[in-house]
Amino acid sequence: MTAATAPVARRVEHVMGLPIGLALRGRHAAGPAADAAWAAVLASLREADRVFSTYRADSVVRRIDRGELGLDDAPAEVHEVLAIAARAARTTDGAFSVWRDGRLDPSGVVKGWAVQRASALLRDLPDTDVCLSAGGDLVAWSDTVPWHVGIEDPRDPTRLVATVPVTDGAVASSGTAHRGAHLVDARTGAAPTGIAGVTVLAGSLTDADVDATAAYALGRDALSWLRRRVGRTGLVVWADGTAAPFGEALGRSPA
Repeated sequence: MTAATAPVARRVEHVMGLPIGLALRGRHAAGPAADAAWAAVLASLREADRVFSTYRADSVVRRIDRGELGLDDAPAEVHEVLAIAARAARTTDGAFSVWRDGRLDPSGVVKGWAVQRASALLRDLPDTDVCLSAGGDLVAWSDTVPWHVGIEDPRDPTRLVATVPVTDGAVASSGTAHRGAHLVDARTGAAPTGIAGVTVLAGSLTDADVDATAAYALGRDALSWLRRRVGRTGLVVWADGTAAPFGEALGRSPA
């Protein structure tokens, strides 16, 4: 059996309000080691949800909003996420922000950060290709054949606008196709105009997720901003349906 035809074992669980999927291919695609690693991944993501959820009344984030916990007393992971958000805010001149109407909403950072952190728990599976996804974003690596990742058309999610091979890295997309108009330019409080979706490939899902969200918030300035981001590649789809790649060329999906 070749790597290209090796069976893929898949697991799915709902955590952080998202479908979390794990695909494994190779020596530990199934068995006790894979089961233990998957359990550890889920435990890590549930802990992130306990700290950062904006829907749980008992989360650290909601306790900060209610004034029950000061930022100085928040756990280290909160400060790590806020530092990532602060860098994104600086590079976008404030278009990206985790503060809205005086409340903390770190959703634009947490998903990618939490999944990237949890993926480290899968690195100890030898001779095994890994793809860990969360709501469509993913981090993956392979010592055999690449994982082929489809990029949805943000105007019609039943279509793919491109496919990309991933051997060690992450892919994240930002837009309103699945969740409606929930993204805004923090400088104006209004939804960005002229843009339908952004997909970013980077070395980590933390970077890919933040940059995709930040670029979308910049609207018509997304492409010029992304072209200045080192080590990034991907695709911007404008509101009129035209697509603009940046970085290395993307593989086109079959017609």
